[in-house]
Amino acid sequence: MQLGLIADTHDNVDATRRAVELFEEDGVEIVVHCGDYVAPPVISLFDGFELHGVLGNNDGEVSGLEAAFADLGRESELHGRFADLEFDGLSLAALHGESLAEVRAIAEGESYDYVCYGHHHRREREQIGRTTLLNPGAQFPTVEDDHRTVAVLDTRSETVRFRSVRG
Repeated sequence: MQLGLIADTHDNVDATRRAVELFEEDGVEIVVHCGDYVAPPVISLFDGFELHGVLGNNDGEVSGLEAAFADLGRESELHGRFADLEFDGLSLAALHGESLAEVRAIAEGESYDYVCYGHHHRREREQIGRTTLLNPGAQFPTVEDDHRTVAVLDTRSETVRFRSVRG
C-alpha cells in the first residue's frame, strides 16, 4: 500500500491541493497528517482518502477539526496529540513533535517501525536502530523549496519517497 505523509499545511489550500494531486498520482489510499492544519476547511481537500491526523500547536478549533474528519468517513480519525497506528504490519507513531527530544526518545525506544512528526518545517529521514524517523516537510511559502514536500511510504517495500509540492 502507498501511505501518504504530510504535515504543517497551515491553511495553505493551494499546497494542500497539490499534495492531494501527488498522493492521487502515487495511488495513495491512506494519509497521515502530523498536525498544524490550523482550521477545519483544509480537511475537506482530503476527501477520497482515509485520513489519520494528530493535533499540532496551531490547531485551536478542535471541535471543528473533529467534525471535518468525521465528514470524510472511511475510518478517518483525528487522534488527539499522538497516534499509534498500524498499516500492512508496520507500526507507526504520529505526533506533531514540538520537542525534538521527545520525538527522538520515541524513535530510540524502537517500539515503532516509523515515527512521523512535523512542526520543524524540514523534511527528514533518519534511521535510529530499527526505527525510521520521518518528517515529510511543510506546506507554506516561507519554507525553503527543498522542504516543501510530502512523503510517500510504500508499506510493502518499506521505501520512502519525498515529493515536491512546489508548482
